[in-house]
Amino acid sequence: MSILITNYDALLIVGDFNFHVDNQCDQKVKEFMNLLDSFDLRQLVNQPTHKAGHTLDLVITKGLKVDIKQVIDTGLSDHFLLLFNIEIMIENTHEKHIVKKRFFDSSATLKLTNILTNQSVYSANYNSEENVNSKVERFNTKVRAAVDIVAPEKTVKKSSSIVIPWKTQRVSDLKRTCRRAERKWRKTKLTIDYEILKVKITEYNNTVRLERRCYFSKIINNNASNPRVLFSTIDHLLNPGNSKECLLSTSSKTCEAIAVFFNQKINDIRNNIVYLPNTKDPPKPQYSIINKLESFTRIDLPDLHKIISQMKPSTCALDPIPTNFFKDVSGVLIDNVLDIVNSSLDTGVFPDCLKTAVVKPLLKKNNLDPSSLENYRPISNLPFLSKILEKAVIMQLNEHLNKHAILDKFQSGFRTNHSTETALVKVVNDLRVNADRGHLSVLILLDLSAAFDTIDHNILKNRLSQWVGLSGSVLNWFESYLAGRKFFVSCGNYNSKTHDILYGVPQGSILGPLLFSIYMLPLGQIISGHNVSYHSYADDTQLYLSIAPDDPKSLDSLTQCLTCISEWMNSNFLKLNKEKTEILVIGNNGYNEAIRNKLDALGLKVKSEVKSLGVTVDCNLNFKSHINKITRTAFFHLRNIAKVRPLISSKDAEKLVHAFVFSRLDYCNALLSGLPKKDINRLQLVQNAAARILTRKRKSEHISPVLMSLHWLPVSFRIDFKILLMVYKALNNLAPSYISECLTPYIPNRNLRSSTECLLRIPRAKLKRSGEAAF
Repeated sequence: MSILITNYDALLIVGDFNFHVDNQCDQKVKEFMNLLDSFDLRQLVNQPTHKAGHTLDLVITKGLKVDIKQVIDTGLSDHFLLLFNIEIMIENTHEKHIVKKRFFDSSATLKLTNILTNQSVYSANYNSEENVNSKVERFNTKVRAAVDIVAPEKTVKKSSSIVIPWKTQRVSDLKRTCRRAERKWRKTKLTIDYEILKVKITEYNNTVRLERRCYFSKIINNNASNPRVLFSTIDHLLNPGNSKECLLSTSSKTCEAIAVFFNQKINDIRNNIVYLPNTKDPPKPQYSIINKLESFTRIDLPDLHKIISQMKPSTCALDPIPTNFFKDVSGVLIDNVLDIVNSSLDTGVFPDCLKTAVVKPLLKKNNLDPSSLENYRPISNLPFLSKILEKAVIMQLNEHLNKHAILDKFQSGFRTNHSTETALVKVVNDLRVNADRGHLSVLILLDLSAAFDTIDHNILKNRLSQWVGLSGSVLNWFESYLAGRKFFVSCGNYNSKTHDILYGVPQGSILGPLLFSIYMLPLGQIISGHNVSYHSYADDTQLYLSIAPDDPKSLDSLTQCLTCISEWMNSNFLKLNKEKTEILVIGNNGYNEAIRNKLDALGLKVKSEVKSLGVTVDCNLNFKSHINKITRTAFFHLRNIAKVRPLISSKDAEKLVHAFVFSRLDYCNALLSGLPKKDINRLQLVQNAAARILTRKRKSEHISPVLMSLHWLPVSFRIDFKILLMVYKALNNLAPSYISECLTPYIPNRNLRSSTECLLRIPRAKLKRSGEAAF
């Protein structure tokens, strides 16, 4: 099955499977259905297909729309006749639309460098009194004028039909030569003309292969560190019709309607919040801020070079020059950028022209109705120069936060040495330890509605001043950064009017996530005040409480905690979405009626599994649903890689495998430690299939030598390696403190040679699948 699933986009499997699929209690049926789920296959027959009243004949599909019409007893056999329809959609992909585009040839970088060198943007000492807004406007005007000379914007008709991107001028010339040679041979029928034709065709085919390989190699190498961009690029080439871009009939009126909808959505959320002005923040934690951050330090050229080199190559429509070309010509612009950055840091003013965001509406999922505005997600993009300035600020702000240990210990979002994996390892470890003690654990995943967009600026300024210790020009800079924000919606060649942004932190910004974490600082104090454990990653907060099966009253503290959280969020203009807030009870053995009634009284959904930070957590902590999802997604990507495998080198193919497959096999795989071997083996099938695609080995060939030749650790060893790596980091101050606290050094009762070996104490455990599986 792992071979079939990687070779075909659509599958139809029918036949007599000779066991009763309708008997959901049968262990073999459970394993079979679990196997289908892991390969993203659907079994469609849900009625008896045999005279004995059982379902034995199955219709299993993937990538096809199949409708079971009838199940008929013909009397010719013990089995019934199944009639079904297969619907095949043929899409028209030849529509044309007009786009504006710049064409950069191979000499564009050199030409642009020469123009910018000969026509200096402006001298850094041009006018020492010139404000930062004027400097940015002058910079954008001069650079945009230079780009217009090198690559003027042109209006072209773009067809949505499949385009061959590696069809270069040389390929086109060789194709014409082949046709010319073919016409001559058909006319003369001479052997010499036939031999010339074969030579030309061979040259043409070799050139196509070379250009195609170079094209894919360039895409892979340019985006090797950005799997999201790499996936969208490869997927667009292989499936040109699967676009999430706005599918509404685009016009200025449509863009304006979308902009109004996005703006009104935030206003409605704010208006529906029951504001409680008398709710006070909890007392600040007892950390001491010896020196307030009153002024920024000017950055120098090496710092700026480092910032620019580490920036992602994403480009905003408001940028005067595409980001990749900006990096290429940064040598002649670096002094001007440095002057702008330092002017902003000195004066405490964020340039107004860098506060406007370009918002592109994207469908949340491909199968949603494109005519409904609710199904679109606003993707905000800010100018590249804005992100450079933010990066210069966040470096100094992080230094101040770390020096005084201001950030919440259990906030793992967007922090050095923290990750979703460290957060989940901590939470799941606590849940497993509780289960080993024979206790239930109640896990609550809070859901906030547009949390980043409803933040109140006055409250945020108070947090920055009172909780973080910012003052002087630094506080003025953040006030300037938040004020006067605007956005407009862009679809194709059409734009909406510019709308004001009155609330929230800038979406798509570098500082936004950190400012949100600062805004949420009091929340941790509230939760811990009720003796409830918690962990946060940006706006994803999860609470969990250990309770003894015979002590349901301990849930009262959780109820009081949720009430206080709701009141605090209302007073801080954050909307707690109770409809999407979920509860998971771990340890069903002690899940009695008294506990169930108390949980029902909370008015929240009790579920058998929940999704936390990309990992599906179930009530038994066996992660079977999560493993199924990994295998489904991995085989989807392996199918795409198999399509382009003949077109790319082994080196580039391996990069794709690591970007799309191993990134999923390794994501939070520390949680899979201690699981049964049969579950881990399903992930091993993914790795085996990836190795066969990469090396082009047949399914009959033994896989172990192939994995060894690739120097790939088997999945079980990759899990062990991740655990060892986290332990090493925890022992060397490279991991969060909450991970280091899970480890206890081994200290013998008397002086032994082992005292100097830095050993760790292994805690006692009762249960193999919980206590022994804990971190």
